[in-house]
Amino acid sequence: MKKNEILQDGHGRRFYYLRLSVTDVCNFRCDYCLPNGYQARHQLPDLSVAEARTVMRAFAQLGTRKVRLSGGEPSLRKDLPELIHSAKATPGIQRVAVTTNGYKLPSLIDSWQQSGLDQLNVSIDSLDSEEFARITGHDCLPRILSGIDRALELDIQTKVNAVLLNDGTQARLYHFLNWLKTTPVTLRFIELMQTGDNRDYFASNHVRGAEIERQLIDAGWQLLPRSLDAGPAREYVHPDYAGRIGLITPYSKDFCTSCNRLRVSAQGKLHLCLFADAGLDLRETIQTGDADVLAEKVRALIGNKEVSHFLQQGNTGGTQNLSIIGG
Repeated sequence: MKKNEILQDGHGRRFYYLRLSVTDVCNFRCDYCLPNGYQARHQLPDLSVAEARTVMRAFAQLGTRKVRLSGGEPSLRKDLPELIHSAKATPGIQRVAVTTNGYKLPSLIDSWQQSGLDQLNVSIDSLDSEEFARITGHDCLPRILSGIDRALELDIQTKVNAVLLNDGTQARLYHFLNWLKTTPVTLRFIELMQTGDNRDYFASNHVRGAEIERQLIDAGWQLLPRSLDAGPAREYVHPDYAGRIGLITPYSKDFCTSCNRLRVSAQGKLHLCLFADAGLDLRETIQTGDADVLAEKVRALIGNKEVSHFLQQGNTGGTQNLSIIGG
């Protein structure tokens, strides 16, 4: 195997982007994900920094350019700055990102930036403090917004994730648009996805992103070209707004044709799709510390990747909730 030879599956898709979960523990109780709070499902330890470093070295050999550290809530790991530094120091990795609920952001963002963080994603489903508290179980929106302000001061590229929910969609869109007038972040509306634990909630709250996208286009928003290591969002810009808007619409036709990312769980399982039936255990190989052998194993397994997530058929695979492998 040639190092940095781009990983490609049997459907011609190439993979430049690794989402590495560092914990499945989360301290929020979001209605659509963990309404009853985090419940431990296993006794396995999370990947150590050394093990995570082996994973990132192996994927860099396979052409990965971007690593996103996710959860659960990655800030619950005290060694997250060391994980960020390890990702940034990996030859071939050009961008390092973290996805967080932002609860600890004001106190931690400087250390993340000093460790090499390039990009930050923060989950905020509403800019109304009372609604935010109802959705997440935490009344802390002002603190999270102050953390975002600090990230922008540090010149960290910042994105905000908001799950589209049926009730109040237009009101939330109005508030977000006002915020984006002067706030240079990329807001990404994400369609609610069905998981094993949220079937009833999904049935009553799912809304398609197509209507929002039509409204944006009618209002003069322009679609941007997508980079090779970009996430799945279609991003739009408008000359009258400091911020951008992206849409992630997994129920749209041909969504999976542009897939460019793979996932490794905090327990060392390779998930070829967010909604795969099960993860493929890499832990034993990871523990050898041999990135070359691990890369060979991943290349051998990529042929098992399906052409689609089959969400349209109600498939949720082994994904009971999105905290398991970071969405």
